[in-house]
Amino acid sequence: MHPLYGSAMEIGHPFRVVTPSLDGEILAVLVAADDECTAPTIHKRIGDFSQSGVRKACARLTEQGIILMRRVGNADVFRLNRDHIAAGPIIDLAGLRGVLFDRIADHLDSWEIPSEYSALFGSVTRGTMSPRSDVDVFIVRPEGRDEDDPTWRGQVDDLSRQVTAWTGNSTRILEYRARDMKEGLRLSGNPIAVGEPSASGIRLAGVPVHVRGVG
Repeated sequence: MHPLYGSAMEIGHPFRVVTPSLDGEILAVLVAADDECTAPTIHKRIGDFSQSGVRKACARLTEQGIILMRRVGNADVFRLNRDHIAAGPIIDLAGLRGVLFDRIADHLDSWEIPSEYSALFGSVTRGTMSPRSDVDVFIVRPEGRDEDDPTWRGQVDDLSRQVTAWTGNSTRILEYRARDMKEGLRLSGNPIAVGEPSASGIRLAGVPVHVRGVG
């Protein structure tokens, strides 16, 4: 399903929803950090921009009070000021990936006809989405249900619409029958966690086929 307006989000870079600047990337790193970080460490985790740019942005954010800086030896170290009044919204922004996964899982849990198994895969799970990326959802349709069953089709189509509304990205649903699933299935080069529990797919609903078997 294609978005109606504008562009779409990069779920691996949630702050780009509100700002394309380096400041958002730094805040995302510090939200996730368990300890203080030097500018070179922040730069390495971002994987883009320059070290000098990171230092300047850290100085700006320190002036605003949202990050705290102290001197340790010959280095400045930085951490998020979690007591700042803006810290809560910033932490929420950094967690948009989890919010998306929870919303999709909740939608699937509400289905009148539950899927046998559902998972996310592709760039959304790797954190490498671009504004042109699809949100890829893998769904196993239960036996005895035709793909054109009005109830089944309605809930699948509604999920597609909702995911696009939540992100702006197109939604791509890959739907299979339970009996079509075989050990080690690969879709578009992405192993889904039906044949391999350690694969890159993120389970949303149901039990992987490799666990319950296929009759």
